[in-house]
Amino acid sequence: MKKSTLLFSFMAFTILASLYTEKSKGIASLFSQNATLKNGDLIFHTSQSSQSQAIQLATKSKYSHCGIIFQESEKYFVFEAIQPVKYTPLEQWVARGKEGKYVVKRLKNAAQVLTPEVLRKMKAVGEGFKGKNYDSTFEWSDDKIYCSELIWKVYQRATGLEIGKLDKLSHFDLSAEAVKKKMKERYGNKIPLNETVISPAAVFESELLITVKSN
Repeated sequence: MKKSTLLFSFMAFTILASLYTEKSKGIASLFSQNATLKNGDLIFHTSQSSQSQAIQLATKSKYSHCGIIFQESEKYFVFEAIQPVKYTPLEQWVARGKEGKYVVKRLKNAAQVLTPEVLRKMKAVGEGFKGKNYDSTFEWSDDKIYCSELIWKVYQRATGLEIGKLDKLSHFDLSAEAVKKKMKERYGNKIPLNETVISPAAVFESELLITVKSN
């Protein structure tokens, strides 16, 4: 191999490594003040999954994915419903979203509600969902589960609070072509319009929450 080719390859590798390092530093710096995060906080971002656009159009919100933040030792994780339901390192979760943008929300009275005992109960409820398959048809059952459904059920069963208003699938805007295509893909000609659903947008807009961090 010619020296010029070797030099070019080395320079390209150096540039890519530098970009990756800077991105990693940038993500880490977002959470350099982890004291602002608390167990039970909710985090939202715009997913880059194939269904994200349909969710955004149907719910009139740019936020299409969400999860619950929990701390283990000195690290933070997002408990989320993907495939399968699992704990994802916080920095990895943020990096997976569009442009690394996110919003963190918290119960207005979190200090009073989210006691150590309640947080233990939340984790226990969550353990019942851990490892379950992602629910791509958004059914209101515990057999499979999707992101906002996970949040709603963990909070409701551990605290009695309903984070976001339950709705019917028919109440969303299903007119966009991207939405129609995804619905056809998931349901064929039998769309369950009366299915109970909870969207990321409904959780995000809950009056029980306040925004504590965003970028």
